[in-house]
Amino acid sequence: MRTKLHLAVAGFGLLLSAMPAAAHHAFAAEFDVDKPVKVTGKVTKLDLVNPHSWLYVDVTEPDGKVTNWRFELGAPNALFRLGWKRDTVPAGLEVVVTGFRAKFGGPVANGRSVTLPGGKTLESGGSNPLK
Repeated sequence: MRTKLHLAVAGFGLLLSAMPAAAHHAFAAEFDVDKPVKVTGKVTKLDLVNPHSWLYVDVTEPDGKVTNWRFELGAPNALFRLGWKRDTVPAGLEVVVTGFRAKFGGPVANGRSVTLPGGKTLESGGSNPLK
């Protein structure tokens, strides 16, 4: 009886250790919720990689200079569950991306949503706190 209990507890412990962690870093450690950003530009690349996907967008500034923004998105599996596909945002597609700027500055942000031509909006599946 005692051996079965030990095996059950050990098995439960192994099961819990195999589950993925809910979050590996806090949103607030890298991004500023008080600095929202909204850009319109053309997609240059979508990297569907773990633990975070990245969307790269060329944004033309008012002075004509092009800035390549990168937006942290959720993991590929989270994006797929939200309706994304590998070809949802091909290079050259003009999109509107909202999110929150990185604390260290530069053209980096945590993406909140991506609006496609025609008005369809996809959520980012990321770690932002205002879901």
